[in-house]
Amino acid sequence: MNKMKIIALIVSFVLSSQACSKRESINIINSSQKLYFNAKIYTVNKNQLWAEAMIVEGNTIVFIGSNSEARKVLEDGSEEIDLEGKLVLPGFHDVHMHPMEVGSTSTTFSLDENEVDINNYLPVIQQASQSNPGNNWLIGFGHSINTLLEAQESPLKLLDETVSNRPVIIMEHTSHSMWVNSRALELAGFTDTSENPIGGILMKENGKLNGILIDNAGDIVFQLAQKSLANLDNEYDGMVSYVLPELAKNGITSVSDARTYWKRNQHKVWQQLAEDGRLTARFNLGLWAYPEANDNEQIASLKSLFSNDKNSLLKINQIKLYSDGITHNTTAALHSNYHVDFFNQSSNNGLNYFSEDRIKKYIEELETVGFDFHIHAIGNRGIYEALNAIEKGSLLQNRHRLTHVEMVDANDIHRFKQLNVTVDAQVAGDFTQPHYWQENAELVGTTLANNLIPIKSFTDAGVRLTLSSDWNVSTLNPFVGIQNAVTRNPQNISLEEAIKAYTINAAYTMRQEAAVGSLEKGKLADFIVLNQDIFSIPKSQISQTKVVRTIFNGEEIYKK
Repeated sequence: MNKMKIIALIVSFVLSSQACSKRESINIINSSQKLYFNAKIYTVNKNQLWAEAMIVEGNTIVFIGSNSEARKVLEDGSEEIDLEGKLVLPGFHDVHMHPMEVGSTSTTFSLDENEVDINNYLPVIQQASQSNPGNNWLIGFGHSINTLLEAQESPLKLLDETVSNRPVIIMEHTSHSMWVNSRALELAGFTDTSENPIGGILMKENGKLNGILIDNAGDIVFQLAQKSLANLDNEYDGMVSYVLPELAKNGITSVSDARTYWKRNQHKVWQQLAEDGRLTARFNLGLWAYPEANDNEQIASLKSLFSNDKNSLLKINQIKLYSDGITHNTTAALHSNYHVDFFNQSSNNGLNYFSEDRIKKYIEELETVGFDFHIHAIGNRGIYEALNAIEKGSLLQNRHRLTHVEMVDANDIHRFKQLNVTVDAQVAGDFTQPHYWQENAELVGTTLANNLIPIKSFTDAGVRLTLSSDWNVSTLNPFVGIQNAVTRNPQNISLEEAIKAYTINAAYTMRQEAAVGSLEKGKLADFIVLNQDIFSIPKSQISQTKVVRTIFNGEEIYKK
């Protein structure tokens, strides 16, 4: 072969190789398919619980099954991701949390809820005041109400002596009580002769306000403080810089915001996040029903805010209201009286933010628009009255749910299934564990204290259960909630039931079970990859599980 032919062959070979490389590159770029293989996929689809491989095209699952079958249908040039035997689950849903409140930077200081001496709070508050001279209100978080109740001096007097030149409000960690100074009381129009607002109590000593505002009395002042900021950028920025990354890190791809303060235009912050393409989860907003509002005016306003675009990551399609208060404040609504009396009121069996009749009215008016109700109900009377309101007021195929459900009468458990009402429980907090139950006995008696949040009783009765965090009352980490749910004997459930509670059951409450909540052909690609197999490890180690990948809408939004 002469020299020219050799050169021609070499050139031809090089060009051919370049063309092949170019074709391969084009195939990879043009293919929208991704193969996730060599995995242990728990689908939560009862017709196909387990799989090895999944093909995602765009944002949609187009195949789920075995490794070998996946390769038969996979497009040439598709991206392939070897998951090395790791466990895959659908993306978690957390249908009760307060993300925008968590992300807000309006709080200027925090107190230790475990502190037992009120005097140890005062230097922290004083330092915060000195460090934030330009704030119209000084807003804090985290005190223990028991510490205030056990103080030898008036909490109002102590706070006034610490900061007197501007209003101060400090939220207790559950948000069901506030500690305020005289300036805050003055701006709210609360005096020693004021009557209790609906759903709240103005605590007094010898007829004088003592600076402790219970439930909605505190929330009224807190909303006044927040409104004074006149700047929602901190809520937007907090969502982008902290909250959304934390959700992705914990494998949470769908959320119900459990209290959207629409009078403060929080819904507009959410809408701006959606318009800017910043949302990395699916969100349903629960518009807050203000207890002190005029019903007809409020209902008209709520109707005008409804939004349920199936193509949007943001939907405004839930109403959040409170039936009652909380146990340790003795404001959760009971059929019986509490064993202690903090407030010297005419009755001592808890309070109502919304009465049974008012809840019924709101359901009748707003269910027809398309709203589902997310009702806070902790005491057995609060639960009973909320179920009554749903039974009397609901005409359509509702997807209402009661959240917390800490103390429930046995006779009411089956009513949840009969009325298609979902139980939304939070068991991530230590106080929900059986070895802490007796701490409530001094308040409610042994019988009520001894069966807190009976999730097994509900699932045994065929009631739909969801598990959520109430972040930041409890940890955001779903694996803490799952571990507690499967270990809190005698009210424990199976691992499979716990996963359903965080996935397909929760998707149902968000009206998106046809799109997400399980891993099936045709559904959207929301899923997570874990660092350990929670099906094979001891139950006591589930809480240590970490998410190593979060895929949302077909895109990887977190990788460890």
